[in-house]
Amino acid sequence: MSETAFADDIKQLGDSIVGLTLKQAKDLSDYLKEEHGIEAASGGGMMMMAAAEGGPAVEAEQTEFDVVMTSFGDAKLNVVKIVKNLTGASLMDAKKLVEAVPAKIKEGVSKEDAEKVKKELEEAGATVELK
Repeated sequence: MSETAFADDIKQLGDSIVGLTLKQAKDLSDYLKEEHGIEAASGGGMMMMAAAEGGPAVEAEQTEFDVVMTSFGDAKLNVVKIVKNLTGASLMDAKKLVEAVPAKIKEGVSKEDAEKVKKELEEAGATVELK
């Protein structure tokens, strides 16, 4: 394997690109396309390939989720009851939390627990997102 000498500014630029997160790589791709008319062949596969080889751009699978209620829907009382049971808050505090949408109902819970909470709230009429 022969070693090619690269200028420091080229090395720095390359290292910066390899260190991008997937979102940053997508944003860079969109910027280059919109501002300069440059499109990556294969949709930016080279950046993704470099990240998959162990570069810092590889993001770990999310293991903790926040359950965020974005709307309480038409059945506010039912949603308040569910929030009270889920959080252990008083009825008044649960009502305030529901009325303060978007509101975090649970923070840092497992995917399984987040899905369970989401399902309960949606069955009561709320709109919920997992973040």
